[in-house]
Amino acid sequence: MMVIEGGEAQLSENFYSASCPRLKNIVKKVMISMIFQVNKGCDASVMILSPNGDAEKDSEDNLSLVGDGFDTIVEAKQAVEAVCPGVVSCSDILALATRDAVVVTGGPSYNVELGRRDGLRSKKSDVTKHLPDPDNKFNELLNMFTKHGLNQTDLVALSGAHTIGAAHCSKFSKRIYNYSQSSPVDPTMNPIYALLLQQQCPPGVNPKKVVPMDPARPRSKTFDNLYYQNLIAGMGLFTSDQELFTNPASRPTVIDFANNPGNFNAAFVTAMRKLGRVGVKTGKQGEIRRNCAAFNEHLNPKEITTKFRVKP
Repeated sequence: MMVIEGGEAQLSENFYSASCPRLKNIVKKVMISMIFQVNKGCDASVMILSPNGDAEKDSEDNLSLVGDGFDTIVEAKQAVEAVCPGVVSCSDILALATRDAVVVTGGPSYNVELGRRDGLRSKKSDVTKHLPDPDNKFNELLNMFTKHGLNQTDLVALSGAHTIGAAHCSKFSKRIYNYSQSSPVDPTMNPIYALLLQQQCPPGVNPKKVVPMDPARPRSKTFDNLYYQNLIAGMGLFTSDQELFTNPASRPTVIDFANNPGNFNAAFVTAMRKLGRVGVKTGKQGEIRRNCAAFNEHLNPKEITTKFRVKP
């Protein structure tokens, strides 16, 4: 899933060209060692660990984020700090690492605008305000995106990131059990796919069990346009996924991306660059964290670990 917030700031692709010229190579080297799924939080608020369990990362909507992915950001931050101490924000490292993860898994490359500061707030109560919900209908999704300067094509293109990753059974169980009085299964879902999901997530199973977003290649970590082909076949995992094909307004774009990977890649790059300008903090609006897992004023190595783990 992606975080979208209000606001826009001036960024630059060459922001660290003088202060930390090796930045991009350092982050890329760390990223090549691990492919991961992360949230697209523009101010790295999702990185904060809270001893009280009330940080953004503790939200139910973020429980499927891979712990090893956060550790990778921590490792990248440590590598950058060794060369350019106190210069590069966790937010910019996260933005670069996201791009590198897309590239390493076969997706398109794009230039990342830099100059973000790390946010000073991280509350799980904020997550639902900025994250699309798996049960959202098309108009709800589009309204959320357009409020922040993102259009319908951006919505469809960014959703293509679901070609990689996994989701908890609880996030789609409504579609495969007791959907309505007239239909126990969401009628927009391929019945064979619904049966597969029922086998993977039987009643009574731990709702936090995860299943792959891509049913066609569950073991694959390949960034491609197969997501859109799955939608045409009725195999979108979330309601918010399948809505992109069900709704006549976005269906032509889904079909285009399914048939033309180059068009998808180009639209994804455009959307990612636009998303990267939304809700960022610059200058005195934030800080450059010394530890991505803690605000500078609260930093206490004895209380907050830098290791992230996946919750059971």
